[in-house]
Amino acid sequence: MMKRTIFSNQLLPWLLLAPQLIITFVFFLWPAGQAVRQSFLREDAFGTRTSFVGLENFARLWSSPEYLNSLQVTAVFAISVTVLSMGLSLLLAIAVDRMIRSTRVYTTLLVWPYAVAPAVAGILWWFIFNPTIGIMPYLLGGLGYDWNHISDKGDAMTLVVIASAWKQISYNFLFFLAGLQAIPASLREAAAIDGAGPVRRFFDITFPLLSPTTFFLLVVNIVYAMFDTFGVIDATTEGGPAQATNIMVYKVYFDGFVGQNLGSSAAQSVVLMGLVLVLTVIQFRYVEKKVAY
Repeated sequence: MMKRTIFSNQLLPWLLLAPQLIITFVFFLWPAGQAVRQSFLREDAFGTRTSFVGLENFARLWSSPEYLNSLQVTAVFAISVTVLSMGLSLLLAIAVDRMIRSTRVYTTLLVWPYAVAPAVAGILWWFIFNPTIGIMPYLLGGLGYDWNHISDKGDAMTLVVIASAWKQISYNFLFFLAGLQAIPASLREAAAIDGAGPVRRFFDITFPLLSPTTFFLLVVNIVYAMFDTFGVIDATTEGGPAQATNIMVYKVYFDGFVGQNLGSSAAQSVVLMGLVLVLTVIQFRYVEKKVAY
């Protein structure tokens, strides 16, 4: 039987929920409502004149080559960061799960990067790949490759993807390791007795049982790549060169706070929020069907 908590005072549950409800309203619902309202307006840079323009801000976005380029850049960036961070973290989790000794030491060392702020992670990798003083351009130069993320679009995208994925690997690693340790060892031992090799055991037993964790991390990493990587972009490339790394969340900031085009910036934030919601619904609607709980 399921235990149910019965409150004698009907006001008490609302009082217990009040802090979370207030935080949700102040930091999400109210700003989101303001963004939706402002997306239908046109304001000057000083906020002295405001006029209602309806859907004009949205119409201009879809006819803007810069915004369409930002959509494409965001798609490439989000997919690359998600695949790279989840792939590497899964490999690390498998390696640590197979260790008998020093597991806690390696886990602690791998978790540390998660405490680094996105802007700090961006600056760290900016120094590593700096064409003048960085160690990686020096090593790549010895291999015959001239690295320069300041002028080369491909190098710039590679830099921000590496920095963003490195920041997220620790988070993914913790969940993958927990998922691996929750899988009964008897299942893999039985498969090994039946003659299944390590690769066969992973794809037939381990990975299917990890599907709930993988699905959860897939949603989290896509949201992370589209929202929380602003600090990495701002600290490394600032959307350049030639808008090659100008993802949607950075364009919202640049157009609103630098260009002072508040209506367009609000419209972009609404589109970004709607896009993430649609992607999340699609993942829960279709991808979750293949998840075995």
